[in-house]
Amino acid sequence: MKWSCKFCCYTPTNQRILIKHYKLKHCHHVLKVSLHLKMLLRVIISERDIRKVTLDTVPDTVHGLKEVLRSKLQLTDCFDLQYEDKDFNDFCNLSSVTDLSKDKATLKILISPPDTVSDSSLDTAVLPVSQSPSTSTQVTSSFSQLKQSRLHTWPAVFTIPTFSYDVELRLKHGNEAYSKDGTLLKMSRDMQTEILDKLAEGVFAYKAYPDKEEIKSVAIALVEKHPCLKERGSAAGWYGWKLSLTWKMGNYRSKLRDAGCNELQVNSTKRGTGGVQGQQNKVKKPKRSETNFLPDLPAGRDQKTLEHERELMCQEMKKRSPDMSFVDASMSSTYALRRQEIIYEEPPVSEMKKRWPALFCERQISAEFNRLMTLDLSKSFYEGIDRHLPKLLCLYRSKRCMDIVEMRAIMDSLDKNASNQRKRIAVLQGLPWIMRENPSQFVKICEHTDSEEEMTRGMTLGILTVVADVTDPIPCSSSDVALVIEEAVVLRGLGDIPNAYVNMMGLLYALNINYPKNLRYTFEVIQRLLMNISADTCSSRVHSLKNTLLN
Repeated sequence: MKWSCKFCCYTPTNQRILIKHYKLKHCHHVLKVSLHLKMLLRVIISERDIRKVTLDTVPDTVHGLKEVLRSKLQLTDCFDLQYEDKDFNDFCNLSSVTDLSKDKATLKILISPPDTVSDSSLDTAVLPVSQSPSTSTQVTSSFSQLKQSRLHTWPAVFTIPTFSYDVELRLKHGNEAYSKDGTLLKMSRDMQTEILDKLAEGVFAYKAYPDKEEIKSVAIALVEKHPCLKERGSAAGWYGWKLSLTWKMGNYRSKLRDAGCNELQVNSTKRGTGGVQGQQNKVKKPKRSETNFLPDLPAGRDQKTLEHERELMCQEMKKRSPDMSFVDASMSSTYALRRQEIIYEEPPVSEMKKRWPALFCERQISAEFNRLMTLDLSKSFYEGIDRHLPKLLCLYRSKRCMDIVEMRAIMDSLDKNASNQRKRIAVLQGLPWIMRENPSQFVKICEHTDSEEEMTRGMTLGILTVVADVTDPIPCSSSDVALVIEEAVVLRGLGDIPNAYVNMMGLLYALNINYPKNLRYTFEVIQRLLMNISADTCSSRVHSLKNTLLN
Protein backbone atom coordinates (compact mmCIF):
# COMPACT_ATOMS: atom_id res chain seq x y z
CA MET A 1 0.00 0.00 0.00
CA LYS A 2 1.27 3.47 -0.80
CA TRP A 3 0.14 6.93 0.19
CA SER A 4 0.99 9.96 -1.85
CA CYS A 5 0.17 13.61 -2.22
CA LYS A 6 1.55 16.55 -4.17
CA PHE A 7 4.09 17.23 -1.40
CA CYS A 8 5.43 13.81 -0.45
CA CYS A 9 5.75 10.15 -1.16
CA TYR A 10 5.80 7.88 1.92
CA THR A 11 6.01 4.11 2.02
CA PRO A 12 5.78 2.11 5.26
CA THR A 13 8.74 -0.07 4.30
CA ASN A 14 11.42 2.57 3.98
CA GLN A 15 9.86 5.44 6.01
CA ARG A 16 11.49 8.14 3.93
CA ILE A 17 10.45 11.77 4.08
CA LEU A 18 11.41 13.43 0.84
CA ILE A 19 10.71 17.03 1.77
CA LYS A 20 11.02 19.21 4.88
CA HIS A 21 8.32 18.98 7.55
CA TYR A 22 7.62 22.70 7.70
CA LYS A 23 6.65 22.62 4.03
CA LEU A 24 4.30 19.68 4.66
CA LYS A 25 2.45 20.80 7.77
CA HIS A 26 -0.88 20.01 6.05
CA CYS A 27 0.19 16.50 5.08
CA HIS A 28 -1.16 14.08 7.69
CA HIS A 29 1.05 11.28 6.37
CA VAL A 30 4.24 13.14 7.19
CA LEU A 31 2.94 14.17 10.60
CA LYS A 32 2.21 10.54 11.38
CA VAL A 33 5.78 9.56 10.53
CA SER A 34 7.43 12.46 12.36
CA LEU A 35 5.69 11.58 15.62
CA HIS A 36 7.51 8.26 15.60
CA LEU A 37 10.93 9.71 15.07
CA LYS A 38 11.53 10.10 18.82
CA MET A 39 10.11 8.27 21.82
CA LEU A 40 10.67 8.28 25.56
CA LEU A 41 10.52 4.86 27.21
CA ARG A 42 10.23 3.82 30.85
CA VAL A 43 11.78 0.35 30.92
CA ILE A 44 11.17 -1.93 33.92
CA ILE A 45 13.94 -4.53 34.16
CA SER A 46 13.16 -5.50 37.75
CA GLU A 47 11.45 -3.99 40.75
CA ARG A 48 14.70 -2.24 41.71
CA ASP A 49 15.99 -1.52 38.22
CA ILE A 50 13.77 0.91 36.27
CA ARG A 51 15.43 3.04 33.59
CA LYS A 52 14.55 5.84 31.22
CA VAL A 53 15.52 5.32 27.57
CA THR A 54 15.22 7.83 24.73
CA LEU A 55 14.92 6.50 21.18
CA ASP A 56 15.82 8.85 18.35
CA THR A 57 13.98 6.58 15.90
CA VAL A 58 11.55 3.77 16.63
CA PRO A 59 12.22 0.47 14.83
CA ASP A 60 9.50 -0.96 12.60
CA THR A 61 9.40 -4.36 14.30
CA VAL A 62 9.35 -5.70 17.85
CA HIS A 63 12.54 -7.64 17.10
CA GLY A 64 14.28 -4.42 16.06
CA LEU A 65 13.08 -2.70 19.23
CA LYS A 66 14.43 -5.59 21.34
CA GLU A 67 17.84 -5.30 19.68
CA VAL A 68 17.96 -1.55 20.34
CA LEU A 69 17.07 -2.10 24.01
CA ARG A 70 19.57 -4.93 24.28
CA SER A 71 22.30 -2.55 23.11
CA LYS A 72 21.27 0.46 25.21
CA LEU A 73 20.62 -1.50 28.41
CA GLN A 74 23.53 -3.95 27.86
CA LEU A 75 21.32 -7.02 28.28
CA THR A 76 22.86 -10.45 27.60
CA ASP A 77 19.91 -12.74 28.31
CA CYS A 78 17.07 -13.40 25.90
CA PHE A 79 13.90 -11.56 26.86
CA ASP A 80 10.33 -10.73 25.88
CA LEU A 81 8.60 -7.34 25.97
CA GLN A 82 5.33 -6.23 27.54
CA TYR A 83 3.78 -2.76 27.29
CA GLU A 84 1.40 -0.92 29.59
CA ASP A 85 -2.01 -0.95 27.89
CA LYS A 86 -4.14 2.11 28.74
CA ASP A 87 -7.43 0.32 28.07
CA PHE A 88 -6.82 -2.30 30.76
CA ASN A 89 -4.32 -0.34 32.87
CA ASP A 90 -2.09 -3.42 32.94
CA PHE A 91 0.77 -5.00 30.99
CA CYS A 92 0.16 -6.98 27.79
CA ASN A 93 2.54 -8.77 25.44
CA LEU A 94 3.94 -6.48 22.75
CA SER A 95 3.17 -7.93 19.32
CA SER A 96 3.49 -4.79 17.22
CA VAL A 97 5.27 -1.47 17.61
CA THR A 98 2.06 0.31 16.62
CA ASP A 99 0.57 -0.71 19.99
CA LEU A 100 2.86 1.80 21.69
CA SER A 101 1.93 5.40 22.32
CA LYS A 102 3.37 7.99 19.97
CA ASP A 103 5.71 9.81 22.34
CA LYS A 104 5.86 7.92 25.68
CA ALA A 105 5.48 4.30 26.68
CA THR A 106 6.21 1.97 29.58
CA LEU A 107 7.82 -1.40 28.80
CA LYS A 108 8.59 -4.38 30.99
CA ILE A 109 11.52 -6.73 30.35
CA LEU A 110 10.72 -10.42 30.91
CA ILE A 111 13.83 -12.60 30.96
CA SER A 112 13.23 -15.80 29.00
CA PRO A 113 13.18 -19.13 30.89
CA PRO A 114 16.26 -21.41 30.98
CA ASP A 115 15.30 -23.38 27.87
CA THR A 116 15.54 -20.26 25.73
CA VAL A 117 18.10 -20.44 22.94
CA SER A 118 21.02 -18.10 23.49
CA ASP A 119 23.47 -16.74 20.96
CA SER A 120 26.42 -16.94 23.32
CA SER A 121 29.34 -19.11 22.27
CA LEU A 122 29.54 -20.34 25.84
CA ASP A 123 26.11 -21.99 25.65
CA THR A 124 26.10 -25.74 25.85
CA ALA A 125 24.89 -27.43 22.72
CA VAL A 126 22.84 -30.48 23.66
CA LEU A 127 23.11 -33.16 21.03
CA PRO A 128 20.71 -36.09 20.83
CA VAL A 129 22.54 -39.19 22.04
CA SER A 130 20.53 -41.56 19.87
CA GLN A 131 21.45 -39.78 16.64
CA SER A 132 24.80 -39.52 14.93
CA PRO A 133 25.93 -36.25 13.34
CA SER A 134 25.45 -37.78 9.90
CA THR A 135 21.71 -38.34 10.49
CA SER A 136 20.97 -35.15 12.36
CA THR A 137 22.88 -31.91 12.64
CA GLN A 138 20.15 -30.04 14.47
CA VAL A 139 21.57 -28.59 17.66
CA THR A 140 19.66 -27.07 20.54
CA SER A 141 21.18 -24.87 23.19
CA SER A 142 21.09 -25.09 26.96
CA PHE A 143 20.94 -21.91 28.98
CA SER A 144 22.51 -23.50 32.05
CA GLN A 145 26.09 -23.26 30.82
CA LEU A 146 25.57 -19.57 30.07
CA LYS A 147 24.70 -18.97 33.70
CA GLN A 148 27.70 -20.97 34.93
CA SER A 149 30.23 -19.33 32.62
CA ARG A 150 31.68 -15.85 32.80
CA LEU A 151 30.93 -13.87 29.68
CA HIS A 152 33.06 -10.76 30.23
CA THR A 153 36.61 -9.91 31.17
CA TRP A 154 37.44 -7.55 34.04
CA PRO A 155 35.87 -4.15 33.20
CA ALA A 156 37.84 -0.94 32.84
CA VAL A 157 35.50 0.63 35.42
CA PHE A 158 33.86 -1.70 37.92
CA THR A 159 30.08 -1.24 38.21
CA ILE A 160 28.92 -1.13 41.82
CA PRO A 161 25.87 -3.40 42.24
CA THR A 162 22.54 -2.27 43.62
CA PHE A 163 22.09 -3.09 47.31
CA SER A 164 18.89 -3.82 49.21
CA TYR A 165 16.27 -1.08 49.43
CA ASP A 166 17.07 -0.01 53.00
CA VAL A 167 20.81 0.15 52.31
CA GLU A 168 20.26 2.15 49.12
CA LEU A 169 18.00 4.52 51.06
CA ARG A 170 20.64 5.09 53.73
CA LEU A 171 23.30 5.63 51.08
CA LYS A 172 21.09 8.15 49.28
CA HIS A 173 20.60 10.24 52.42
CA GLY A 174 24.28 9.80 53.30
CA ASN A 175 25.41 11.06 49.89
CA GLU A 176 23.09 14.07 50.17
CA ALA A 177 24.52 14.95 53.58
CA TYR A 178 28.07 14.53 52.26
CA SER A 179 27.42 16.85 49.34
CA LYS A 180 26.12 19.54 51.72
CA ASP A 181 28.68 19.59 54.52
CA GLY A 182 31.00 16.59 53.99
CA THR A 183 29.39 14.45 56.70
CA LEU A 184 30.43 10.80 56.50
CA LEU A 185 27.92 8.01 57.01
CA LYS A 186 27.93 5.98 60.24
CA MET A 187 27.39 2.39 59.19
CA SER A 188 26.03 -0.49 61.19
CA ARG A 189 27.82 -3.81 61.07
CA ASP A 190 24.93 -5.38 59.16
CA MET A 191 25.07 -2.67 56.50
CA GLN A 192 28.81 -3.07 56.02
CA THR A 193 28.42 -6.85 55.78
CA GLU A 194 25.76 -6.57 53.09
CA ILE A 195 27.84 -4.13 51.06
CA LEU A 196 30.88 -6.42 51.20
CA ASP A 197 28.78 -9.50 50.37
CA LYS A 198 27.30 -7.80 47.29
CA LEU A 199 30.73 -6.59 46.17
CA ALA A 200 32.23 -10.07 46.60
CA GLU A 201 29.43 -11.56 44.53
CA GLY A 202 30.00 -8.97 41.82
CA VAL A 203 33.75 -9.54 41.80
CA PHE A 204 33.33 -13.32 41.57
CA ALA A 205 31.18 -12.83 38.47
CA TYR A 206 34.39 -11.68 36.76
CA LYS A 207 37.14 -13.50 38.67
CA ALA A 208 37.48 -16.03 41.45
CA TYR A 209 40.98 -14.82 42.32
CA PRO A 210 41.22 -11.06 41.65
CA ASP A 211 44.61 -9.42 42.13
CA LYS A 212 45.40 -6.42 44.33
CA GLU A 213 44.91 -3.85 41.58
CA GLU A 214 41.49 -5.23 40.72
CA ILE A 215 40.38 -5.20 44.36
CA LYS A 216 41.67 -1.64 44.56
CA SER A 217 39.59 -0.62 41.53
CA VAL A 218 36.44 -1.95 43.22
CA ALA A 219 37.16 0.01 46.42
CA ILE A 220 37.77 3.19 44.42
CA ALA A 221 34.57 2.70 42.41
CA LEU A 222 32.61 2.23 45.66
CA VAL A 223 33.67 5.51 47.28
CA GLU A 224 33.28 7.38 43.99
CA LYS A 225 29.67 6.26 43.66
CA HIS A 226 28.95 6.64 47.38
CA PRO A 227 31.34 9.29 48.75
CA CYS A 228 29.65 9.10 52.15
CA LEU A 229 31.44 5.74 52.63
CA LYS A 230 34.91 7.29 52.64
CA GLU A 231 37.10 6.55 55.65
CA ARG A 232 37.65 9.13 58.32
CA GLY A 233 41.19 10.46 58.46
CA SER A 234 42.17 8.87 55.14
CA ALA A 235 43.37 10.92 52.19
CA ALA A 236 42.20 8.37 49.61
CA GLY A 237 39.19 7.14 51.54
CA TRP A 238 39.16 3.62 50.09
CA TYR A 239 42.12 1.75 51.62
CA GLY A 240 40.08 0.18 54.43
CA TRP A 241 37.48 -1.03 51.94
CA LYS A 242 40.26 -2.66 49.92
CA LEU A 243 41.48 -4.62 52.96
CA SER A 244 37.95 -5.59 54.01
CA LEU A 245 37.07 -6.76 50.49
CA THR A 246 40.28 -8.80 50.28
CA TRP A 247 39.30 -10.71 53.43
CA LYS A 248 35.69 -10.98 52.28
CA MET A 249 36.75 -12.57 48.98
CA GLY A 250 38.64 -15.25 50.90
CA ASN A 251 35.59 -15.98 53.05
CA TYR A 252 33.33 -15.96 50.00
CA ARG A 253 35.58 -18.47 48.21
CA SER A 254 35.49 -20.72 51.29
CA LYS A 255 31.69 -20.73 51.26
CA LEU A 256 31.57 -21.56 47.55
CA ARG A 257 34.23 -24.24 47.99
CA ASP A 258 32.16 -25.90 50.71
CA ALA A 259 29.09 -25.62 48.47
CA GLY A 260 30.89 -27.63 45.76
CA CYS A 261 32.25 -25.03 43.34
CA ASN A 262 34.57 -27.02 41.10
CA GLU A 263 36.83 -24.07 40.30
CA LEU A 264 37.62 -23.64 44.00
CA GLN A 265 37.59 -27.26 45.16
CA VAL A 266 40.55 -28.01 42.93
CA ASN A 267 42.71 -26.01 45.36
CA SER A 268 41.15 -27.33 48.57
CA THR A 269 43.50 -30.27 49.28
CA LYS A 270 45.54 -29.50 52.37
CA ARG A 271 49.28 -29.75 52.30
CA GLY A 272 50.98 -32.76 53.80
CA THR A 273 47.90 -34.98 53.97
CA GLY A 274 46.99 -38.31 52.40
CA GLY A 275 49.08 -39.48 49.48
CA VAL A 276 50.89 -36.15 49.18
CA GLN A 277 52.24 -36.16 52.71
CA GLY A 278 55.41 -34.13 52.93
CA GLN A 279 54.72 -32.46 49.60
CA GLN A 280 53.24 -29.09 48.80
CA ASN A 281 49.79 -29.12 47.25
CA LYS A 282 50.05 -28.07 43.59
CA VAL A 283 47.82 -25.02 43.28
CA LYS A 284 45.72 -25.06 40.12
CA LYS A 285 44.10 -21.70 39.61
CA PRO A 286 44.10 -19.01 36.92
CA LYS A 287 47.58 -17.57 36.52
CA ARG A 288 47.08 -15.65 33.28
CA SER A 289 43.70 -13.99 33.93
CA GLU A 290 41.63 -16.88 32.55
CA THR A 291 37.94 -15.98 32.83
CA ASN A 292 36.41 -19.49 32.65
CA PHE A 293 39.33 -21.47 34.03
CA LEU A 294 37.48 -24.51 35.40
CA PRO A 295 33.68 -24.37 34.93
CA ASP A 296 31.29 -26.95 36.33
CA LEU A 297 29.65 -29.49 34.05
CA PRO A 298 26.44 -28.25 32.40
CA ALA A 299 23.25 -28.81 34.37
CA GLY A 300 21.63 -32.12 33.46
CA ARG A 301 24.82 -33.51 31.87
CA ASP A 302 27.39 -35.86 33.33
CA GLN A 303 30.79 -37.14 32.25
CA LYS A 304 29.29 -40.21 30.58
CA THR A 305 27.02 -38.26 28.22
CA LEU A 306 29.71 -35.69 27.46
CA GLU A 307 32.25 -38.45 26.78
CA HIS A 308 29.82 -40.03 24.32
CA GLU A 309 29.46 -36.66 22.61
CA ARG A 310 33.25 -36.38 22.41
CA GLU A 311 33.45 -39.78 20.70
CA LEU A 312 30.87 -38.70 18.11
CA MET A 313 32.91 -35.59 17.44
CA CYS A 314 36.11 -37.64 16.98
CA GLN A 315 34.34 -39.85 14.46
CA GLU A 316 33.16 -36.78 12.60
CA MET A 317 36.70 -35.36 12.46
CA LYS A 318 37.92 -38.53 10.72
CA LYS A 319 35.76 -37.74 7.70
CA ARG A 320 37.23 -36.04 4.68
CA SER A 321 34.70 -33.20 4.94
CA PRO A 322 33.49 -33.04 8.56
CA ASP A 323 30.34 -31.18 9.52
CA MET A 324 31.91 -28.15 11.17
CA SER A 325 28.63 -26.91 12.63
CA PHE A 326 28.31 -30.19 14.52
CA VAL A 327 31.97 -29.99 15.60
CA ASP A 328 31.54 -26.40 16.79
CA ALA A 329 28.51 -27.34 18.87
CA SER A 330 30.25 -30.40 20.32
CA MET A 331 33.37 -28.45 21.27
CA SER A 332 31.24 -25.82 22.97
CA SER A 333 29.13 -28.31 24.93
CA THR A 334 32.14 -30.39 26.07
CA TYR A 335 34.21 -27.40 27.16
CA ALA A 336 33.81 -28.09 30.89
CA LEU A 337 34.77 -31.76 30.44
CA ARG A 338 37.84 -30.79 28.45
CA ARG A 339 38.97 -28.21 31.03
CA GLN A 340 38.61 -30.68 33.88
CA GLU A 341 40.71 -33.19 31.98
CA ILE A 342 43.41 -30.61 31.26
CA ILE A 343 43.55 -29.16 34.78
CA TYR A 344 43.21 -32.34 36.83
CA GLU A 345 45.07 -34.90 34.72
CA GLU A 346 47.55 -32.68 32.81
CA PRO A 347 47.85 -35.11 29.86
CA PRO A 348 50.65 -34.76 27.30
CA VAL A 349 49.88 -32.83 24.14
CA SER A 350 50.07 -35.98 22.00
CA GLU A 351 47.28 -37.59 24.03
CA MET A 352 45.18 -34.42 23.87
CA LYS A 353 45.53 -34.40 20.08
CA LYS A 354 44.18 -37.96 19.92
CA ARG A 355 41.25 -37.29 22.24
CA TRP A 356 40.41 -33.79 21.00
CA PRO A 357 41.56 -33.57 17.35
CA ALA A 358 39.28 -30.60 16.63
CA LEU A 359 41.14 -28.50 19.20
CA PHE A 360 44.23 -28.50 16.97
CA CYS A 361 42.79 -26.49 14.11
CA GLU A 362 42.83 -22.71 13.77
CA ARG A 363 39.05 -22.41 13.89
CA GLN A 364 38.73 -24.17 17.24
CA ILE A 365 41.85 -22.61 18.76
CA SER A 366 40.25 -19.20 18.32
CA ALA A 367 36.89 -20.46 19.64
CA GLU A 368 38.50 -22.13 22.67
CA PHE A 369 40.41 -18.96 23.53
CA ASN A 370 37.15 -17.03 23.38
CA ARG A 371 35.48 -19.55 25.72
CA LEU A 372 38.36 -19.33 28.15
CA MET A 373 39.14 -15.61 28.00
CA THR A 374 36.00 -14.02 26.45
CA LEU A 375 38.38 -12.27 24.04
CA ASP A 376 38.91 -12.37 20.28
CA LEU A 377 42.31 -14.03 19.86
CA SER A 378 43.39 -12.61 16.49
CA LYS A 379 41.94 -9.16 17.09
CA SER A 380 43.62 -8.66 20.47
CA PHE A 381 46.98 -9.87 19.10
CA TYR A 382 47.10 -7.90 15.85
CA GLU A 383 45.67 -4.71 17.34
CA GLY A 384 48.33 -4.84 20.05
CA ILE A 385 51.26 -5.47 17.74
CA ASP A 386 50.15 -2.76 15.28
CA ARG A 387 49.65 -0.30 18.15
CA HIS A 388 53.22 -0.70 19.44
CA LEU A 389 54.89 -1.46 16.10
CA PRO A 390 56.32 2.04 15.34
CA LYS A 391 57.91 2.54 18.77
CA LEU A 392 59.26 -1.00 18.90
CA LEU A 393 60.95 -0.56 15.53
CA CYS A 394 62.45 2.74 16.71
CA LEU A 395 63.72 0.95 19.82
CA TYR A 396 65.22 -1.81 17.67
CA ARG A 397 67.20 0.81 15.73
CA SER A 398 68.61 2.41 18.86
CA LYS A 399 72.32 2.12 19.55
CA ARG A 400 72.06 -0.39 22.40
CA CYS A 401 69.93 -2.74 20.27
CA MET A 402 71.99 -2.40 17.11
CA ASP A 403 74.98 -3.68 19.05
CA ILE A 404 73.27 -7.09 19.01
CA VAL A 405 74.33 -8.95 15.88
CA GLU A 406 71.02 -10.77 15.45
CA MET A 407 69.04 -7.55 15.84
CA ARG A 408 71.17 -5.78 13.26
CA ALA A 409 70.56 -8.65 10.80
CA ILE A 410 66.79 -8.40 11.35
CA MET A 411 66.72 -4.67 10.68
CA ASP A 412 68.99 -4.99 7.62
CA SER A 413 66.58 -7.55 6.17
CA LEU A 414 63.63 -5.27 6.91
CA ASP A 415 65.29 -2.39 5.05
CA LYS A 416 65.17 -4.46 1.85
CA ASN A 417 61.39 -4.80 2.00
CA ALA A 418 59.51 -2.82 4.65
CA SER A 419 55.97 -4.12 4.13
CA ASN A 420 53.63 -4.08 7.10
CA GLN A 421 53.67 -7.87 7.38
CA ARG A 422 57.48 -7.95 7.43
CA LYS A 423 57.45 -5.23 10.10
CA ARG A 424 55.27 -7.48 12.25
CA ILE A 425 57.69 -10.36 11.74
CA ALA A 426 60.65 -8.13 12.59
CA VAL A 427 58.96 -7.00 15.83
CA LEU A 428 58.28 -10.60 16.87
CA GLN A 429 61.73 -11.85 15.85
CA GLY A 430 63.49 -9.06 17.71
CA LEU A 431 61.37 -9.19 20.86
CA PRO A 432 63.43 -11.88 22.67
CA TRP A 433 66.67 -10.02 22.02
CA ILE A 434 65.53 -6.74 23.60
CA MET A 435 64.27 -8.77 26.58
CA ARG A 436 67.80 -10.28 26.88
CA GLU A 437 66.66 -13.81 26.00
CA ASN A 438 67.93 -16.25 23.37
CA PRO A 439 65.30 -17.59 20.89
CA SER A 440 67.66 -19.92 19.03
CA GLN A 441 65.67 -23.01 20.09
CA PHE A 442 62.34 -21.29 19.69
CA VAL A 443 62.18 -19.99 16.10
CA LYS A 444 63.95 -22.17 13.56
CA ILE A 445 64.27 -21.60 9.82
CA CYS A 446 65.01 -24.63 7.66
CA GLU A 447 64.86 -25.94 4.10
CA HIS A 448 62.41 -28.53 2.87
CA THR A 449 65.23 -31.08 2.60
CA ASP A 450 66.06 -30.86 6.32
CA SER A 451 64.90 -33.67 8.57
CA GLU A 452 61.83 -32.75 10.62
CA GLU A 453 62.92 -35.03 13.44
CA GLU A 454 66.28 -33.29 13.75
CA MET A 455 64.80 -29.81 13.56
CA THR A 456 62.20 -30.48 16.26
CA ARG A 457 64.58 -32.27 18.61
CA GLY A 458 64.86 -30.32 21.85
CA MET A 459 61.98 -27.94 20.98
CA THR A 460 59.51 -28.01 23.85
CA LEU A 461 57.80 -25.07 22.19
CA GLY A 462 58.65 -23.35 18.96
CA ILE A 463 57.88 -22.24 15.41
CA LEU A 464 59.38 -24.03 12.41
CA THR A 465 59.54 -22.15 9.11
CA VAL A 466 60.40 -23.90 5.84
CA VAL A 467 61.96 -21.46 3.32
CA ALA A 468 64.23 -21.42 0.31
CA ASP A 469 66.81 -19.01 1.81
CA VAL A 470 67.72 -19.88 5.40
CA THR A 471 70.14 -16.94 5.69
CA ASP A 472 67.37 -14.31 5.68
CA PRO A 473 66.03 -13.76 9.25
CA ILE A 474 62.78 -12.37 7.78
CA PRO A 475 61.87 -14.70 4.91
CA CYS A 476 59.91 -13.07 2.10
CA SER A 477 57.97 -16.27 1.54
CA SER A 478 57.74 -19.71 3.09
CA SER A 479 56.47 -23.06 1.88
CA ASP A 480 55.25 -24.01 5.37
CA VAL A 481 55.03 -22.59 8.88
CA ALA A 482 54.45 -25.15 11.64
CA LEU A 483 53.90 -25.05 15.38
CA VAL A 484 55.95 -27.42 17.56
CA ILE A 485 55.02 -28.49 21.09
CA GLU A 486 56.89 -31.17 23.05
CA GLU A 487 59.14 -31.98 20.07
CA ALA A 488 56.19 -32.75 17.76
CA VAL A 489 54.51 -30.70 15.03
CA VAL A 490 50.94 -30.08 16.18
CA LEU A 491 49.82 -27.60 13.52
CA ARG A 492 50.92 -26.99 9.92
CA GLY A 493 50.12 -24.59 7.12
CA LEU A 494 49.93 -21.48 9.29
CA GLY A 495 50.99 -19.21 6.43
CA ASP A 496 53.27 -16.76 8.25
CA ILE A 497 55.06 -16.21 11.54
CA PRO A 498 52.55 -13.73 13.09
CA ASN A 499 49.73 -16.22 12.53
CA ALA A 500 51.90 -18.90 14.12
CA TYR A 501 52.30 -16.70 17.21
CA VAL A 502 48.53 -16.17 17.37
CA ASN A 503 47.77 -19.89 17.34
CA MET A 504 50.64 -20.64 19.71
CA MET A 505 49.24 -18.23 22.32
CA GLY A 506 45.80 -19.77 21.82
CA LEU A 507 47.10 -23.30 22.40
CA LEU A 508 49.18 -22.28 25.42
CA TYR A 509 46.03 -20.98 27.05
CA ALA A 510 43.78 -23.81 25.84
CA LEU A 511 46.17 -26.55 27.04
CA ASN A 512 47.24 -24.67 30.19
CA ILE A 513 50.92 -24.87 29.23
CA ASN A 514 53.40 -22.68 31.08
CA TYR A 515 55.61 -20.26 29.20
CA PRO A 516 59.17 -21.51 28.55
CA LYS A 517 61.45 -20.36 31.36
CA ASN A 518 64.12 -19.15 28.97
CA LEU A 519 61.54 -16.93 27.17
CA ARG A 520 59.23 -15.99 30.01
CA TYR A 521 59.78 -12.23 29.57
CA THR A 522 59.11 -12.45 25.83
CA PHE A 523 55.80 -14.19 26.40
CA GLU A 524 54.94 -11.80 29.20
CA VAL A 525 55.35 -8.90 26.76
CA ILE A 526 53.10 -10.65 24.24
CA GLN A 527 50.45 -11.31 26.87
CA ARG A 528 50.48 -8.08 28.85
CA LEU A 529 51.64 -5.43 26.38
CA LEU A 530 50.53 -6.74 22.98
CA MET A 531 47.34 -8.63 23.90
CA ASN A 532 46.58 -6.34 26.87
CA ILE A 533 45.82 -9.21 29.28
CA SER A 534 46.56 -8.23 32.90
CA ALA A 535 48.57 -5.28 31.63
CA ASP A 536 48.59 -3.60 35.06
CA THR A 537 50.73 -6.29 36.71
CA CYS A 538 54.14 -6.67 35.08
CA SER A 539 57.57 -7.81 36.14
CA SER A 540 60.16 -5.08 36.52
CA ARG A 541 61.80 -5.90 33.18
CA VAL A 542 58.53 -5.81 31.25
CA HIS A 543 57.41 -2.72 33.15
CA SER A 544 60.54 -0.93 31.94
CA LEU A 545 59.67 -1.74 28.32
CA LYS A 546 56.07 -0.66 28.95
CA ASN A 547 57.21 2.76 30.16
CA THR A 548 59.41 3.12 27.08
CA LEU A 549 56.50 2.36 24.75
CA LEU A 550 54.06 4.65 26.54
CA ASN A 551 56.38 7.64 26.76
